[in-house]
Amino acid sequence: MHKSLAAGLLCLTALGSVHADDLGKKAFEQCIACHSLKAGENGVGPTLHGLLGSTAGMVEGFRFSGPMKRSGIVWDEKNLAEFLRNPQAVVPNTRMPFSGMSDEAALKALVGYLAAATK
Repeated sequence: MHKSLAAGLLCLTALGSVHADDLGKKAFEQCIACHSLKAGENGVGPTLHGLLGSTAGMVEGFRFSGPMKRSGIVWDEKNLAEFLRNPQAVVPNTRMPFSGMSDEAALKALVGYLAAATK
């Protein structure tokens, strides 16, 4: 009985993870018009490859706003979530034309997706 309960919980945990991955990938769909996950592939926005641990405004070959370059942000999951929640509040006058993400579940899933997909 205990083995089947443990197996059931493991399956539910795995399904929750798959759901979060799917939600994160779906949330990223609103980003792909401007951002790529491929190294060196800048578009309207900079590539997000290698995002976590990098310093804001420092992607080679992309022209950032002065405020973004001066922000001093080193991207981690916490400040990325804050930025995506309200970019203008975190970096006033950023050129990123995104008003922010208010759906906390989608935001959390997107940050998790980006943490895995931008390595």
